[in-house]
Amino acid sequence: MSSGANGAFRRRVERAAELRAVRASGSTAQENDELAAAEEELRQKRAKIDDAAKAEYLIREAMAQGKFDNLKYAGKPIPGLGEAYDPDWWVKGLIQRENLTGMGPKAILLRTEDACLDERLDGQFSEKEVRDIVADFNARVIDARRQLQGGPPVITKTRDADTEVLRWHERRTAAAAAVPQPEPEAKRSWWRRIWGA
Repeated sequence: MSSGANGAFRRRVERAAELRAVRASGSTAQENDELAAAEEELRQKRAKIDDAAKAEYLIREAMAQGKFDNLKYAGKPIPGLGEAYDPDWWVKGLIQRENLTGMGPKAILLRTEDACLDERLDGQFSEKEVRDIVADFNARVIDARRQLQGGPPVITKTRDADTEVLRWHERRTAAAAAVPQPEPEAKRSWWRRIWGA
């Protein structure tokens, strides 16, 4: 579309809007006919313009209004462009953007939990709590292996409760040995305590 055609088109649209406003306020039959003719002409013009020209016009109009200014990836490559197609791209993007935890396929959740299980066990205070956590983890691994819902395979191994309790004890004793004990302060005589020396 040329700029002259754009200006004429814009004037007709504005005229149609004016006529619509007049009709809403109570208009005559002649004004109604003018409005109907203007709307019909507008419909016919829109039907003649192909989709590519419409898209081009809308993009240029948005650029003129500044709607494309300060976009997140302006001047940068679009992330993920050119990579292999992943049908779950939107779910992975949502999880990453929103920093969600506890969502996703069981196999992936169990892998991440397995990687952090030692830290979780180190935070426990009794052997019973450690055994309960390991038993719960093992039950979920076995349940995930039985699933028929599809998704990635479960490669996470179960853990032996006795071995984990032994490793938990070793880590606790190593952590306790690594913490330096403060030296007891030498007891001051009553004379020095009174005079502050």
